[in-house]
Amino acid sequence: MATFIATFVTFFVLMDAPGVAPVFAALTAKGDSAYRRKMALKSTFVAALIIYGFAFFGAWLLGAMHISIDAFRIAGGILLFIIALDMVFEKRKEQREHHAGNVIEHQGDDANNEDISVFPMAIPMIAGPGTIASAMLYMSRSSELEDKAIVIVALALNLLICMGIFLAAGPIVRAMGKSVSGALTRILGVILAALSIQLVVDGIKGAFGVA
Repeated sequence: MATFIATFVTFFVLMDAPGVAPVFAALTAKGDSAYRRKMALKSTFVAALIIYGFAFFGAWLLGAMHISIDAFRIAGGILLFIIALDMVFEKRKEQREHHAGNVIEHQGDDANNEDISVFPMAIPMIAGPGTIASAMLYMSRSSELEDKAIVIVALALNLLICMGIFLAAGPIVRAMGKSVSGALTRILGVILAALSIQLVVDGIKGAFGVA
């Protein structure tokens, strides 16, 4: 149970569904309910393919490139820490909103024909580099089949949460308001910073053979 909670919280923080919801709502604002539902389902499905693909075959790719898992763990931890800083200081939200504005400008009036599911929703907002790196690290660290199943289930539950929040993005964003959404993003950023430091510490220990 402790392993599941740690894994679930990590992916919940990284995917940051409450933080992504306003972007999804903005990108699909001009479409009808059928369009929003299609984009929510498709973006989650594409993100799942990407994340699970790296989770199962990422270690093989690292081996082919002669990169140790400890080196990847350190790099992943540093990357997650940068993301955490962006979340705490609201830079991540500003980048999302800026990108959302750029996409909306190119949508015009024919929003129903604009497929935003693969980019930017699936990549990089759901299946971002932090999520992909963490999926690879957790799977490579899981030697038992039960542990791998925990990672798979934790990922699946978070993807379902993302999909559910996207389906109800409009009402949720209006209910949360900017202040609550900003506070939640900062809290998640602090948690992610602590997790990223732990990844770096574990990677250094493994690289230098420290127990």
